[in-house]
Amino acid sequence: MRERSEPPHRIGGMTDQFTPQKRSWIMSRVRGRNTKPEMLVRSMIHRLGYRFRVHRSDLPAAPDIVFPSRKKVIFVHGCFWHGHSCTRGARTPKANRDYWEAKISRNKNRDKKNIRALKQSGWGVMVIWECQLKDDKKLEKRIVDFLEDLP
Repeated sequence: MRERSEPPHRIGGMTDQFTPQKRSWIMSRVRGRNTKPEMLVRSMIHRLGYRFRVHRSDLPAAPDIVFPSRKKVIFVHGCFWHGHSCTRGARTPKANRDYWEAKISRNKNRDKKNIRALKQSGWGVMVIWECQLKDDKKLEKRIVDFLEDLP
């Protein structure tokens, strides 16, 4: 006979199927570095013949990919986490809606601030959205155009 599970937990008017401890554990597994989209972009850039550094902590926001000799950086943003305007980025979870809207808004404001700081320091900045990874040829062209456009 199966044990009875705990009753569902309520979050912001919605029922969460996980306990607060389980939800915390799940969220702790969400990575900010070396994500699958980031690794795909790094592999593509390497295949194109460019060499780079990753996560330079001496720069604002520790950009995902850094080209020191070209003074250019690339951020690889997840559409949901950074509030992109695509269908994946525009959706908000039903549970705990206020929390997620505030969190994504903070992320967007932080991104704008960091990009502004990098540009004011003379760095070229490119943002690649997770949804843009679907078209390899188009993305490769964008990357090459960005990297070859010398100031």
